[in-house]
Amino acid sequence: MFTLIRTTSDNEDFGHLVVQLDAYLAVLDGEDHAFYAQFNKSNLLKNALVCYEDGKVVGIGAYKEFEPKVAEMKRMYTLPEHRGKGIAKAILTELEHWAREEGYTKAILETGFMQIDAIGLYQKLGYIVIENFGQYKGVANSVCMEKHLK
Repeated sequence: MFTLIRTTSDNEDFGHLVVQLDAYLAVLDGEDHAFYAQFNKSNLLKNALVCYEDGKVVGIGAYKEFEPKVAEMKRMYTLPEHRGKGIAKAILTELEHWAREEGYTKAILETGFMQIDAIGLYQKLGYIVIENFGQYKGVANSVCMEKHLK
């Protein structure tokens, strides 16, 4: 059974998994990691989720305003040994619900083209690939997606 806690990026457990997420992404991104890292600062996120299983932190996610009515999903991560249990789906679904509560009508996100599992999850949950937005325009390794929140 999962427990999802709404918090901010100041949460110690959120910060602990961000460190692991960044290490994971450094391997996946390779020499491009420094480019992506500059856009993934996790401080000052006021909409962060921490997922616990049996009292232990197992996953995180967050969103921030990209523009009025558009929430950018960020910092999605599940510990490798806990993948395949529906944790990421639960986190993203709750983030979307929270964003709708705050008046957002669309969610966008960016992921790396090497993150096949993440892309599959996002598509399964209704996200579609769009032209790269913002700082990701023209970046071949980025996959940008969106979903209209109902």
